[in-house]
Amino acid sequence: MSNPSVLKNGLTLALIAGVCSGLVAVTYAFTEDKIEDNRKAFLEQKLKPALSGLFFEGDVTESVVTLKAPHGLPGKDDALIYRLYASGEPVAALFIVTARNGYSGPIRILLGVDISGVVTGLRILEHSETPGLGDKIDEDKSDWVQQFAGRSLEDPAIDGWQIRNDGGEFDQLTGASITPRAVIQAVRETLVYFAENKEQVFAMPGDSAQ
Repeated sequence: MSNPSVLKNGLTLALIAGVCSGLVAVTYAFTEDKIEDNRKAFLEQKLKPALSGLFFEGDVTESVVTLKAPHGLPGKDDALIYRLYASGEPVAALFIVTARNGYSGPIRILLGVDISGVVTGLRILEHSETPGLGDKIDEDKSDWVQQFAGRSLEDPAIDGWQIRNDGGEFDQLTGASITPRAVIQAVRETLVYFAENKEQVFAMPGDSAQ
């Protein structure tokens, strides 16, 4: 025979659980738009510094393509491309790709490239490089990333996309060469991809593509 107190307690707990679940669902429904707005604002804040004052219309996050790996860009992860326009014409693309061969692992980078193939800016999004050495790729640790703005596959020529110790035109980091080599290689490969696939980049549907 069932114990009335146990049954009553069970029903009470079930009622409380149901009320809590309902409150969570209602709260999420009311805050979902706000959460999405905050996410977009954070992403815009991350992306805009790589645009170097470039004029474009709409939000940075308005037109994005997700390229599923393998895709021809640096890294084994999926790559993101944000396309920017003015008066309906392509202006620039922002690439989020992965430099594979960092000293302590992959390095996630954000690279802005204008329609003519010139770098508008470079930012480091994620890395695990050594503090005090490789982590100087971070903009808040040094100005190392600033040397890429204004560069292209013609400035320098393709064989100049190396650190100076390897005969190239880019500074390395004091005490660290593997990290900058990885980033420079990823930037060069992204520029080559853009030069070879520019029309396809801006023609892809704005959701996902192979």
